Amino acid sequence: MAVISELIRKEADGSISFGDYSLEKKTKVEDYKHNGDLYKVKTFKEITKLEKNGMFVYESVPGTTVLQLKQTEDGMQFQVEGKDDAQITVELEDKACYAITIDGESAGKMETNVGGKLNLSVELGQAPVDVKITKCD
Repeated sequence: MAVISELIRKEADGSISFGDYSLEKKTKVEDYKHNGDLYKVKTFKEITKLEKNGMFVYESVPGTTVLQLKQTEDGMQFQVEGKDDAQITVELEDKACYAITIDGESAGKMETNVGGKLNLSVELGQAPVDVKITKCD
C-alpha cells in the first residue's frame, strides 16, 4: 500500500494525490498551489481532510490515502486506500443526484444535502479502490 510521503502532490495527468494514513500524529500542509488553487491537507491514522481555496472537498474517517483525485463540474473520481474501511464525505453541488461507482460496481444513486455533502462507505483491502461520483442525467 502506498502513502503520499509529501502529504500532497501533483500528478502528471493534472490530478492530485494526498494523505498518509500511517502517521501517528496529525500533520498538515497549507497553501499548496495547483492549477491556480490553494489546497490544505490534514492527515493521520484517524482522519484525512482536504480543502480547496478554504472550502471543504474530502474527508475520511479513519485516515486514507487518495490517489489521482479529479474534480469536474459533473462530479469527481479518485482511488482510495487505507488500513480499515472508511466513511468518506465529499462536497459537490447542493441538492443534486449523483451515481456512485466503486471498483466498477454501481453503489446506487444518492442526493446531496443542502450543503452539498455526500457520504459513502468504502471497504478497503490490499489494493486501491476506484471511486467515481457522477451527476445523474
